[in-house]
Amino acid sequence: MTLTPQWLDELRSRITLSTLIGRTVKVTRAGREYKACCPFHNEKTPSFTINDEKGFYHCFGCSAHGDAIRWMTDQRGLSFMDAVKELAAEAGMDVPAPDPRAAKKAEEQASLRDVTQAAAEWFAQQLGSSNGAPAREYLAKRGISEATRKAFGFGLAPDSRTALKEALKKFPTAMLIEAGMLIAVDDKEPYDRFRGRLMLPIRDARGRVIAFGGRILGGGEPKYLNSPDTPLFDKGRTLYNLDKASPASRQTNRIIVVEGYMDVIALAEAGIADAVAPLGTALTENQLGMIWRMVPVPVLCFDGDSAGQKAAMRAAMRALPLLRPGFSLSFATLPAGQDPDDLVRARSAEGFTAILEDAQPLVERLWAHEVAAGPLTTPEERAALKTRLLAHADAIQDADVRHHYREAFRERLDGLFARKQPERSPRQPWTPNAPRGSNRRFAPDPRLQPPADETRSIGQAGISAPYIAALIGGLLRYPEALRRNEEALTRLPVSDSGDAELLGVMLDSAMCREGLDCEGLLAILEPMKVYNRATTLLRADGMHFSFNRRLESSDEAAAARETALRDLDEYIGVLVTQPEIRERLAQATADFQRTMDDEGLARQQKLRAMDEDLTRRLAALSESSSQ
Repeated sequence: MTLTPQWLDELRSRITLSTLIGRTVKVTRAGREYKACCPFHNEKTPSFTINDEKGFYHCFGCSAHGDAIRWMTDQRGLSFMDAVKELAAEAGMDVPAPDPRAAKKAEEQASLRDVTQAAAEWFAQQLGSSNGAPAREYLAKRGISEATRKAFGFGLAPDSRTALKEALKKFPTAMLIEAGMLIAVDDKEPYDRFRGRLMLPIRDARGRVIAFGGRILGGGEPKYLNSPDTPLFDKGRTLYNLDKASPASRQTNRIIVVEGYMDVIALAEAGIADAVAPLGTALTENQLGMIWRMVPVPVLCFDGDSAGQKAAMRAAMRALPLLRPGFSLSFATLPAGQDPDDLVRARSAEGFTAILEDAQPLVERLWAHEVAAGPLTTPEERAALKTRLLAHADAIQDADVRHHYREAFRERLDGLFARKQPERSPRQPWTPNAPRGSNRRFAPDPRLQPPADETRSIGQAGISAPYIAALIGGLLRYPEALRRNEEALTRLPVSDSGDAELLGVMLDSAMCREGLDCEGLLAILEPMKVYNRATTLLRADGMHFSFNRRLESSDEAAAARETALRDLDEYIGVLVTQPEIRERLAQATADFQRTMDDEGLARQQKLRAMDEDLTRRLAALSESSSQ
């Protein structure tokens, strides 16, 4: 089999080297690189560096140096082909089958670069000729200097169907078609793809011309035209200006993503060199990976119009499943109707930089977008907002990041819809020996008992451990109850941090996977530190509730399961409601001590009756299950 240089380059580009090495060596971030103690020789001070952007590691102590493939052969001891196959499986690439024509294909690709390079040079000559005067005038009106024009390789495609074909006639017509320079139509002579357009070369990360973008001069559609996908060019795996922005980002520790070529060039004209743009499509997973290899939190700066903001949200949706600790997006909001070109003209580079510094984190952009999506006046509208936000969080594959997004959205929802508490005057405790003329109105009611210590602290201390243990044991047996009672369970005060963590992991697992059963849930928990606690609770079937008993294989198993699920739902309701009732009871009792009026007494007694009813329901659940 023949592995072409192009195929191997693609393989290396799909592997994040620091992640690969970090599986067996402890690495720490150091600026734009990572450092570690060298695995190839004994050292106490890290001298081993990893550069994801360049795709290599280097040790300044022993001079070990290599890429992802070299790491697999030298550190893992694999053969070259075994290393390639393992990396290819991880990158989702097929290893080329044995094919003697592969070497010839590689030569053809190199020849295609000759075509695109020759076309770029010819387009540049046309722009500099007398025929290019209107195009040069257009560039001058756009504020693009001659230095910028040459740096980006501007050119001109004459309004002719055969001019480029004639200029590059030393190349076979089939090669010009394969490079995307000519269009071939059945039964017609191939003709120039780009006609009457201002031309911009599109380069790969090494600065080689691989395709073109053309802006029409005058009226007509489409306004912008890109090369088609070719053996050299895949628009979903290419970012415009990557070759220049990558070294610039090492100085600024920043990458700006804008919508199009002219935005990139306008920023470069203003002295901002660390900008890239997708090529006529929404950001793809591959492009996000390329950007994250340069900086962990790039800034998306799309136009302030509706289309630009929709593009920003599409990028946010595409990024959510790929988020991992430390890696995210931020969003700079431009004034309505303005693009980066407009902004740097109006406010200079400093004004544009100020907007970048106010960029929103991804979580804030999602929150603002959903809150602004419609009214929030009815319970149904508020519930819909919560559903949309939690759906965004559930799209995140990394469990830790997903958990923190859910918590962040819940905190914002609580703040947005929190009930305002009425202002209360300072408490005036009842004193039995108050002097005449004081504000004492009643003698203390003999039925009134001051709140016990347990009642006062239940909101802070949480529910006693045996009740939580019974709950988690039941949820482990019947994970379907997690999805059904998610809202209630997230409000449950759990005092033990270990049990709280276990319940949180169970909720996240159930939200991400429908139809989860006991075995499936345990399989998810097995690699985690909460697994031992889960198995302990699952074995504790002596708890006096129907949902904590093992089901036997009998004709009555289905009925017993139905009873257990019904009891579990009711049990959750009691556990969630009773602390809230007791907290309100403590407050009502304290208020009655201050006011000593009939209304306060009625409120206190009503809450006491509700608390007693919940206690009876809890006892009934235990008694019925033991029968």
